Amino acid sequence: MASYIFRRILSTIPVVLFVMIFVFSLLYLAPGDPAAILAGDQATQEDIENIRTQLGLDRSFPVRFAEWAGGVVRGDFGTSIFTKEPVTGMILQRVEPTVSLMIVTLFFALIVAIPMGVAAAWKRGSLLDRAIMLFAVLGFSVPVFVVGYVLAWTLSLKLGWLPVQGYKPIADGIWPWFHSLILPAVTLAGVYVALIARITRATMLEILQQDYIRTARAKGAAGHTVLFIHALRNAMVPIVTVVGLGIALMISGAVVIETVFALPGLGRLTVESILRRDYPVIQAIILIFSFVYVIINLLIDLSYTLIDPRIRY
Repeated sequence: MASYIFRRILSTIPVVLFVMIFVFSLLYLAPGDPAAILAGDQATQEDIENIRTQLGLDRSFPVRFAEWAGGVVRGDFGTSIFTKEPVTGMILQRVEPTVSLMIVTLFFALIVAIPMGVAAAWKRGSLLDRAIMLFAVLGFSVPVFVVGYVLAWTLSLKLGWLPVQGYKPIADGIWPWFHSLILPAVTLAGVYVALIARITRATMLEILQQDYIRTARAKGAAGHTVLFIHALRNAMVPIVTVVGLGIALMISGAVVIETVFALPGLGRLTVESILRRDYPVIQAIILIFSFVYVIINLLIDLSYTLIDPRIRY
């Protein structure tokens, strides 16, 4: 097990290195002269040269990349071109809303999607099964920002149950924090619920056809025991795999949801930085999201041994 973890950690190094090279190359891949674009139409040649020096564009790519990568290893992502503040500090100020949104979204998705998938498989071909699959199709088909605006108009503006926008830090109390996240988390969880529910249903249908399930039924095991103890437990590996792969879906959705509901998180910072062409901030956020995705999927792989003791590395 220890050797497997060590090999997996080693295998993530080329991935992270590739992401770092790609992210750093964004400055060079952008069309036109980045310094001239950042300086604006009224800038003089001297202003453009000053920005070029500030960005390090007057030096070679390997030298600039080595300096930037060294700073990243030390936790220093450079300085924002727009605000002149350290990028690391800007990111730390925005981490809490994004992490909170993802945790609450994952909570809603799991407590809703897995029972839905199990019920659909158990009542295969019934009206309940068709209704759940219809919901799953709609969850994939309707963009999250459309769902967000509809829920905000209905639950906030018409009924007044939830705040339309804004975020309350957890330091203000658990309920104000949770209350401010219900609407954006439910909106973001829609597509995630659809994905997990479909995978849960498909996996459960396959498991329920296995011989040991028929044996359990022949021995007189109760329906809920067969369903949750014998079937769902053996279906958890593919479900957990989809949960890990869906993190990328959640990250991309968080960028949209934070903009729609005015949450001061990393997703909104990403949009603001792209509009300002603040390359150091963009590079840092993309790198952090990529690193988080790699780490989460590593943890998902390691969790297989806990879910199914037959799996050995």
